[in-house]
Amino acid sequence: MNNPNRLYAFIITLLCIAPLSAQAKLSEIFSMPQFGGYFIGRYMYTGSEDDPHNGGFDIRMVRLYADGTLLKDWKYRIQLEASGTPGVDKGVRLLDAYGEWNKYPEFAVRFGQMKRPFSFENPYHPWNVGWGNYSQIILKLSGFNDRVGEHSSGGRDAGIVLQGDLFPTSTHRWFHYQIGLFNGQGINHSDANKNKDVIGGIWISPIKSLQIGTFGWTGRYTANKEKVSRNRMAFGVKYEDEWTVRAEYITSQGGKATDTRYAEKADGWYATVGIPFAGKWKAYGIWDVYRDEKTADSQNSNYAMALNYKLCKDLMLQATYYYTRASHVTYTDSNERKTNKSRYNTLQMQLYIRF
Repeated sequence: MNNPNRLYAFIITLLCIAPLSAQAKLSEIFSMPQFGGYFIGRYMYTGSEDDPHNGGFDIRMVRLYADGTLLKDWKYRIQLEASGTPGVDKGVRLLDAYGEWNKYPEFAVRFGQMKRPFSFENPYHPWNVGWGNYSQIILKLSGFNDRVGEHSSGGRDAGIVLQGDLFPTSTHRWFHYQIGLFNGQGINHSDANKNKDVIGGIWISPIKSLQIGTFGWTGRYTANKEKVSRNRMAFGVKYEDEWTVRAEYITSQGGKATDTRYAEKADGWYATVGIPFAGKWKAYGIWDVYRDEKTADSQNSNYAMALNYKLCKDLMLQATYYYTRASHVTYTDSNERKTNKSRYNTLQMQLYIRF
């Protein structure tokens, strides 16, 4: 390269190629993170005597997330709750933060803070539940506002999960397993005892859209110097396609750390049917039951109808009507057991926006 112009051209070419080469190598190491979030605004009117304001407007949730891949076989997800009044276990807080090695569909490992692998409905995105909220057994027996007294954790905890899908067919894999080890104290809290919760489940898929499964959970929860058992079983079926059919039963053994006078047994069930019509509409019917002491006089029942209208992929309107037959057990200072019964109606309107 005696000609200086050729030398300059060669140097410029190297300078241009080097960043491209480095970028290509970086793209093999990690993908660009995908950022997003969603917002759910709500108006609610209720005839419940437990609500002195009869409902009103509120922001049900605002969530932000980032996810991506590393070294092709690893994925990660971070999700924050960005709404609510600041305080302990309130306001802006971490929901999900986990990494997962998923090179093989038969065996994957997920580590961090994540959804507990218990029940079909717990892992559902709020958009896909179909009506105003999760069912009562999910809220009370899957770690949302859990019966044992655990702080609100959205069905999540910190731990490790092994899972996989076996026996492939031309359309899907028909057997799924999952088993996890968790602290048992809910999100953003370290373990408070020497026990770990073991949670797992299996299901079969005779056809692609149908799953029939069972789940188990055994562990201990500690609060207020009280340690209570948390032993649960769930049985369910779900069919998700244009139509939705979903039903589960959960039974629980273990007391309440907040009040040890309550019975150690609780259970409940729900059944949901979703029917699409007129293109962007989908109607749901729901029967939702929870028994806080596994007795007839502690049965709290919701009968609900919901109408969803998707204006587009990322914008949905939802109207839900509930009729509630409420029954709540309380204990007096003299340990007298009382049952408070009521009947009331609830109307709820929600706006869902994704971005």
